[in-house]
Amino acid sequence: MRQLHATTVALDGRGLVILGPSGCGKSSLALEMMALGAGLVADDRTDLRLSAGRLMAQAPLPLLGRIEARGVGILTAEPAPPAQVVLACDLGRAEDQRLPPRRHVEWLGIPVLLVLGPYRPHLHAALRQLLLGRRVD
Repeated sequence: MRQLHATTVALDGRGLVILGPSGCGKSSLALEMMALGAGLVADDRTDLRLSAGRLMAQAPLPLLGRIEARGVGILTAEPAPPAQVVLACDLGRAEDQRLPPRRHVEWLGIPVLLVLGPYRPHLHAALRQLLLGRRVD
C-alpha cells in the first residue's frame, strides 16, 4: 500500500487522483467534479493498493466522507467505494502545450494517464469527459 497527499474522486468506478501542493485547489477541483456527479473517494490523503492487478484508491478511515472547502469548513459527503485509478491530474505542474503528448505516472507498478494543471476553467469538465470516454491520439 502507498499513501499519497492527494484527493480522489470517481465516476462509474473510474478514479481520478488529483495531485499538487497544499492550497493549489485539489479539494476545489474535487468539489466541482462532485457537482457534476462524481463521488468522493478521498480528500487530502489517498491510500493506493493493488487488487487483482488493478490500482485501487480509497480513503484512510479517519477521512472517509469528509472534504475541506476552503473558507467554508470541513463538509461531509456520501463516500464513494474504492475506485480503480485510471487518471491523474497534477495541479502543481504547468501544461505548456495546447495538445500535449500522452503522459503517465506510475504507482505500485501501474501506469496511469496524467494530465498537468494548473487549474483552468474547463478542467473539471474535461476531466469528467476523460473519465467517461477516452483521449483520441
